[in-house]
Amino acid sequence: MSAPLAIERDGSIAVIVIDHPPVNALAHRLRTALLAAIERLDADPTVQAIVLHGAGRNFIAGADISEFDQPAQPPLLNELLFRLESCAKPVIAALHGAALGGGAETALACHYRAATADLKLGFPEVTLGLLPGAGGTVRLPRVAGWQASIELMTGGKPVDRERAVALGVVDHRIEGEARAGAVAWARELVAAGAAPRRLRELPAPDASPELFAAARAALPAAAGRLPAPGRIVDSLEASATRPFEQALDRARELFEECRRSSESRALRYLFFAERGSSADRDAALRVDSAGVIGAGTMGAGIAISLATAGIAVTIVDSKPESLAAGLARVASTIEGSALKGRMTAADAAAAVARVRGAGDLQALAAVDLVIEAVFENLAVKQELFAQLGKLCKPQAVLATNTSTLDVDAIAAASGRAVDVAGMHFFSPAHVMRLVEIIRGRESSRATLATLRAVTRRIGKIGVTVGNCYGFVGNRMLYAYGREKELMLLEGSTPEAIDRALEEFGMAMGPNAVGDLAGLDIGYQARRQWSERPDDPRFYRVSDRLAELGRYGQKSGRGFYRYDGPDRKRQPDPEVLELIRTEAKILGVAQRKIANTEIVERCICALANEGARILEEGIAASPADIDVIWCNGYGFPRHRGGPMFHADTIGLATVVEAMRRFGGEQGARYWTPAPLLASLAEREGTFAGWQAGRAGGD
Repeated sequence: MSAPLAIERDGSIAVIVIDHPPVNALAHRLRTALLAAIERLDADPTVQAIVLHGAGRNFIAGADISEFDQPAQPPLLNELLFRLESCAKPVIAALHGAALGGGAETALACHYRAATADLKLGFPEVTLGLLPGAGGTVRLPRVAGWQASIELMTGGKPVDRERAVALGVVDHRIEGEARAGAVAWARELVAAGAAPRRLRELPAPDASPELFAAARAALPAAAGRLPAPGRIVDSLEASATRPFEQALDRARELFEECRRSSESRALRYLFFAERGSSADRDAALRVDSAGVIGAGTMGAGIAISLATAGIAVTIVDSKPESLAAGLARVASTIEGSALKGRMTAADAAAAVARVRGAGDLQALAAVDLVIEAVFENLAVKQELFAQLGKLCKPQAVLATNTSTLDVDAIAAASGRAVDVAGMHFFSPAHVMRLVEIIRGRESSRATLATLRAVTRRIGKIGVTVGNCYGFVGNRMLYAYGREKELMLLEGSTPEAIDRALEEFGMAMGPNAVGDLAGLDIGYQARRQWSERPDDPRFYRVSDRLAELGRYGQKSGRGFYRYDGPDRKRQPDPEVLELIRTEAKILGVAQRKIANTEIVERCICALANEGARILEEGIAASPADIDVIWCNGYGFPRHRGGPMFHADTIGLATVVEAMRRFGGEQGARYWTPAPLLASLAEREGTFAGWQAGRAGGD
């Protein structure tokens, strides 16, 4: 293993080149080497200044998160940065690319900071349920002030160079290469007799207790469920009221409290789960052009994602008015992103120019990738893929955006099943991060690798899953939704169910989600489900609402009413009457259902169906299931996903609850999956089961 840094000389200027791929994370071996380099150079009388530079695309992108679940090994970052700041000769940070988390804290411990135009400096620790524990909460306010420090750390979003200059964090702009620019500036500082400038020696700005009370009150409601945002404010307040070293100690204490929390463990788990595997990347085919069939909301969203990633897109729709509307939607959405500052006007114009329309499939004869986004009907999709199989060039990858249908049946119709797989986008496709990549029985390695590569290229998280009705996400959604539908018949109300699950942390309750997506969509999908449970109660309420034309927000009526001036959802007495009528027809006795039961039934149903999916090999790991549910279905990230959450509360607890519900309602839906029952019996976890499989046990 190569050394994580090198010391190079440019006359009297020593350059420490951090070279710890892929992002120069501050792992133990790098911290050890950096401490030794600092001590050596500080003692060298021929060195007049030290430049700290990151090789590759980044300065330092943060700490090594994989070490957070292990005992801390000295030197801790706090100790390293205190020693760095103590150097008797000027230390200059050559900032470029990412300077995040521990990287930003390292920059603050340097005496001077120079930056190139591509700098992204920030404190994203809050997204992992943590706080800056190596001096960020103590040093940053001394240069940037309290309000900016609160915003940067509780928000977690990085700032660019110009904002960093305005805050006083960056002292000098480099217009060329980071290392050369920093060395040249170091020479100027030496010539001017510049001394070390330590932020710890500056007084903390004045602050009133009211400032921090207001900061806590201003935290988003969701932050109340997480330990980090409030503790960030606590740490900053300690910096205002305590001497530097005491404030530093307090920051470390608060960091440790966060690190040990279940919320941070969940967020760190997702961080790694979402990174995915690099396997098979060499098998991916090149994709320069793509076709999208269908110019509706989904097709336009897919086209936006492709075009903004540099892929030329042809949208095909046989209806001229639909095609015109889809192209207009693409242009207005991309141009809107530029107006909001999410991309430059030039980049937006280039992306819009990459999209063209056509009324005939012949326009797709030479494209590298086709993504179908037409009506969710098996016969329609089969007919379309039969045409694509003959028309498209050899090795063009053909993807269906079905959310529930049999990918193998669609692939077989093409006559070239090796080139076909599913690519299930979530709506709105240009916003939602998740794509389920569905592996058909004959999908080739190159086909799947290509879809994974395209998914990464367009900035989304792709999870490869097996082929069954609903795949992973929607199959589990039916188990989750089944319980909320049964509880409606049993006496709960749509708003009570939604409120209980939103308080648990779901982004939206299931009834509100149904209204948003359109109750007619699920209704039509269930009509085509040959293995739908033979139970008259199954989705009875949703089906009746759809049959009455109550499709949700699109029709102004669904589980809720949307007829106010702001179209905000309102409870509807007509729905309660419909539910009571249906319960009476079915002989279901109604009762009051506690919030705890609502949550338990829905979440246990998810975990149990997830266990069945793992047993069948539809999902490769519990982490894949959790990534799907946290990114596609609004499961609370601070709970890690349904499988991680089940592990956290204990699988024996899940099974005990299921058996309790089975005793009350019958075993039909409450028989634990064999994997779940087995793990619970021996006090195992889904994570441990996966680790055993990976280890060959």
